[in-house]
Amino acid sequence: MYSQIQRDRTGPSQHPIRTLCVFLAALTLFGLPALVLAADGTAGSTVNSFIDAWFAMSDAAKEAQPHWMTPVVTVTPRLEQEYRYDQTWQNRPDDTNVTNYGAGKGLEIIPTSNTEVILGQPSYVSRTTRKGTTQGFADETFLLKYRGLSENEENGNYIVTGFLGVSIPTGSNAFTNHHTIITPTLAGGKGWGTREWGFDIQSTVGIAIPAAGLRTLGMPITWNTAFQGHLLEKLWPEVETTYTYFKNGPNDGKSQWAITAGLILGRYPINNRVKLIIGGGYQTTVSSFYTFHHTWLLTARAAF
Repeated sequence: MYSQIQRDRTGPSQHPIRTLCVFLAALTLFGLPALVLAADGTAGSTVNSFIDAWFAMSDAAKEAQPHWMTPVVTVTPRLEQEYRYDQTWQNRPDDTNVTNYGAGKGLEIIPTSNTEVILGQPSYVSRTTRKGTTQGFADETFLLKYRGLSENEENGNYIVTGFLGVSIPTGSNAFTNHHTIITPTLAGGKGWGTREWGFDIQSTVGIAIPAAGLRTLGMPITWNTAFQGHLLEKLWPEVETTYTYFKNGPNDGKSQWAITAGLILGRYPINNRVKLIIGGGYQTTVSSFYTFHHTWLLTARAAF
């Protein structure tokens, strides 16, 4: 046994560039149209008017749906506007431990009244085995949500949304999938209670379809469900289940069950419209087949 750290040459040096791309994409979506409209010299007032109109639209979009909390693992069917950072510590077979900084989360914005765009910030991953430690960046991810049906707590307390996720092979050699992966997903949820207290179920089912490399990547089908309570206004305890059926690939025909116990605290006012959310959880596999033993999870978000 020996200890060493290997860093992929295509990884750390590109991290600032990728981060910059995320914010440039946000600027392109929201800032540039306002600047174009400000050609008459009233850039400041035009930009402010644009931002005010955007926030008014996004607030109305959030008001037209349940006010549940986004779970630790399950992607919520709700439209959300926030910056999110997650971190995970996972134990795998053969004395392998993987730390994921960022977990593919990032900037979440509501560009129209029924859509959300998530611009994922590439994760930085550290994998330690008996032979040493390998570090590098994972692939870039994007997610588009389209909300089809929704009512808030006073008018039905439910939601139905479609997702389209895309993973682009921009990561370092040790952590990239080498191929683009498209993941269509159907999500829904139902709640009982009020905005101050209650219970809700949020669930998603999706299939990851690689553009190539089916024999190595497979086409896994994943079903996530979160059972979430709401107590004392800002306390959100939850239990989540994750079922994965491996179709094609090296684990073809096998399935895995995992259970997550979590707790989220929020939303705490910080400054003007910004609110802090923080939480965590512990995930363990309960099936005879498994790709990992257990995972500790941390999530921190600034909603706006």
